[in-house]
Amino acid sequence: MKLPQAFPLRPCTASWAVLLGLTTITFELGSGASGQALMAAVLALTLVKGQLVVSYFMGLRRVRPLWRLVMAAYLATVGGIIALAYLTA
Repeated sequence: MKLPQAFPLRPCTASWAVLLGLTTITFELGSGASGQALMAAVLALTLVKGQLVVSYFMGLRRVRPLWRLVMAAYLATVGGIIALAYLTA
């Protein structure tokens, strides 16, 4: 016998809650001290957030792997360019 959940969460609702949490964490990290390790952590969390948006809100979770690879490459490229710009500034 399966017990009913009090508040069933759909995947989009759960990912939205995770996005809110990650946004709060990146804001707190970004408004504090500076440094390369901190920048890398903020950028990594931002890339995770981007992947969540791509997967759940753009609907690429159930498409061919090529499309997911294209978006992952795009996010990695943008993240790499931002990291490179930060390191050379």
